[in-house]
Amino acid sequence: MSLRSSCSPLLLVLFALFLTAHCKFPTLDHIKPGASDKAQSRAVAELLKRLLGNRSAEFIVSVNGSLSNHSRDVCELRYTKNNKILATGSTGVAVATGIYNYLKYFCSCHVSWSGDQLDLPSPLPKLTGVLRINTPHRFRYYQNVCTFSYSSVWWDWPRWEREIDWMALNGINLPLAFTGQESVWQEVYRTLGLNQSEIEEFFSGPAFLAWNRMGNMLKFGGPLPQSWHMNQLYLQFKILERMRSFGMIPVLPAFSGNIPKGILRLFPDANVTRLGPWSHFNCSFSCSYVLDPRNPLFLRIGSLYLSQMVKQFGTDHIYNTDTFNEMTPPSSDPAYLSAISRSVFASMTAVDPQAVWLMQGWLFFSDAAFWKPAQIQALLHGVPLGRMIVLDLFAETEPIFSYTDSFYGQPFIWCMLQNFGGNSGFFGTVESINSGPFKALQFPNSTLVGVGIAPEGIEQNPVIYELMTELAWRKQPVNLLKWVSLYAIRRYGSTQENLPAAWMLLFSSVYNCTTPHYKNHNHSPLVRRPSFRMNSDLWYDPADLYKAWKLIIEAAPPLMSKETFRHDLVDVTRQVLQVLTTSFYLDILDAYNKQKLPGLMTAGGVLVYDLLPELSHLLNSNRNFLLGTWLERARSMALDEREAQIYDMNARNQLTLWGPSGEILDYASKEWGGLMEDYYTQRWALFVNMLVECLDSGRPFKQDTFNQAVFQVEKGFVYNGRRYPTKPQGDTYEIARRIFLKYYPQALERL
Repeated sequence: MSLRSSCSPLLLVLFALFLTAHCKFPTLDHIKPGASDKAQSRAVAELLKRLLGNRSAEFIVSVNGSLSNHSRDVCELRYTKNNKILATGSTGVAVATGIYNYLKYFCSCHVSWSGDQLDLPSPLPKLTGVLRINTPHRFRYYQNVCTFSYSSVWWDWPRWEREIDWMALNGINLPLAFTGQESVWQEVYRTLGLNQSEIEEFFSGPAFLAWNRMGNMLKFGGPLPQSWHMNQLYLQFKILERMRSFGMIPVLPAFSGNIPKGILRLFPDANVTRLGPWSHFNCSFSCSYVLDPRNPLFLRIGSLYLSQMVKQFGTDHIYNTDTFNEMTPPSSDPAYLSAISRSVFASMTAVDPQAVWLMQGWLFFSDAAFWKPAQIQALLHGVPLGRMIVLDLFAETEPIFSYTDSFYGQPFIWCMLQNFGGNSGFFGTVESINSGPFKALQFPNSTLVGVGIAPEGIEQNPVIYELMTELAWRKQPVNLLKWVSLYAIRRYGSTQENLPAAWMLLFSSVYNCTTPHYKNHNHSPLVRRPSFRMNSDLWYDPADLYKAWKLIIEAAPPLMSKETFRHDLVDVTRQVLQVLTTSFYLDILDAYNKQKLPGLMTAGGVLVYDLLPELSHLLNSNRNFLLGTWLERARSMALDEREAQIYDMNARNQLTLWGPSGEILDYASKEWGGLMEDYYTQRWALFVNMLVECLDSGRPFKQDTFNQAVFQVEKGFVYNGRRYPTKPQGDTYEIARRIFLKYYPQALERL
């Protein structure tokens, strides 16, 4: 007998309320790894071969799905009689994480984007009893929809393979898998009747696809060559196969309503809204067309697309789409907003009845004036409780869960955003990330189901990502100074006392931003278009940075064979010169305002003719700081010179103008060799020269005149056609030491 036939409507309502209150998220039980235990074991064994070579034979790997506790991952490690480590875990990710935990804390080893330190002791250190690591979090999420443009846009398979290995070692089990979606969209648009020129008018170039997908912009940087579609499709198959082999749950993209203009030709009666301009772009490249999710055509297009995705790639039942990313909805009526989310979700369940919608919570922060409690609740409650997971995307600084009663009952993931635009520069909020996830877990009626990292760009500040991923497996906050001391030892494979001391200084200052509402856009004058109104504020005392610099320089000679140390020597010296650039900028302004030409020429001359060239030499000495690598990866995607030029322009423009006329100028700035000499230094030279001419002639400085002149420098860089080195040049230690001897005394004087 069914419940429906034997109960009154009132009892049904009460039963539903009981389920909501007592059975937290029963609908997430179907989200589980698709790969067999044997396949996951094999994937981890192969990862260890790539990472450790012959030493991988000293690890025995076993995946046993029945070990998991309510889908929470666990790994147990034991020492065998023949000096091997036996690692048994609930998934491939759990086993990889358990082994990396052992490598870190028993072998003092380290794996990062900027190099590995894998001096394994022989024999392997013994374990007494069982080393058990487990996580209170069902999901450990990774990536941001922007990461695919700011960081991974030019990656080949070896780079993707390395990243997926990093994910597994760091416990990630819920990654975005967005590569290749334009190839599927092209087929959908052709099926609907669009012609090729209408499709090409819609897609942006590769470096801007993240914002094309979100409906912010179109066409700019295009057209997308057919070879691009084929290459990305090939990559997506390999990416998904590898992610799933570890027991990860890849998240596929779904339809948000963003459509090409050509849809209006085919369906003139469709309910379509044309949005206004986005982020200073004019309507040549923005003002997207958005199909109302309540329109029957939305369901048709959305289900056609998703059915193609599932047919091509299979599914793990979690899909991401964001309906109003940095776009204000046309109505604040709660009934309208509920209808929108209900319709979007219906386009998923029409294809996959088990669908779960993963949604970024960024809109609630970025447009807080619109998204009041009633509007947030309406959007979230258009989807059944437990069938949506919300990413609290910027929770380390602007948590949303705390003022929405845990997203009004929808499951959420506490995310650290950390980085905007892939900018260079030290930054962290270590106190916040060390406490935030635990506060979220203890929040009254918490619906927390995971933690995550959602940086717009990666390959900077590796210490912060290692801390955050490790916290997902901790039951309480760590002692930060003790944690970072051990980090320093394993990162360099050295117990030299200067290294933990330096890192404790960095963790207490530049990596511990406690300024309320601070967003980590690198505001340093070094990487911004010069003007009289530049941001010179710091959230830390530079004296701590200078002390750490001195300690690292002193420790350098015996450690220069370590790739991780060479990277950090460049990085800390780069950070010091970034701060000193601000100091010289303030000297330049002061001399100009006081009409002191000798002082202006001295400060400007040191900056343009010594400090910035020295920084350029330093960056060019390390493979991790080369513009040439970024550009070469872009060009390598091309089949011919025409394609190579498209990709080259995309790669350069994103780092600099970010649009045809500097619409989002310097948002994605990078402190790289090549950029430093041909872009940033050229701008500063023009600025200083113009100020000198103004003082000399008695004419006032006009920012508009300068902006017009410097735009030609910026645009000139994008199209200069120059090939930049892809191999390091010069001796990092000699360059860093020369800079230290020259600028350390000045740095102290300027405190």
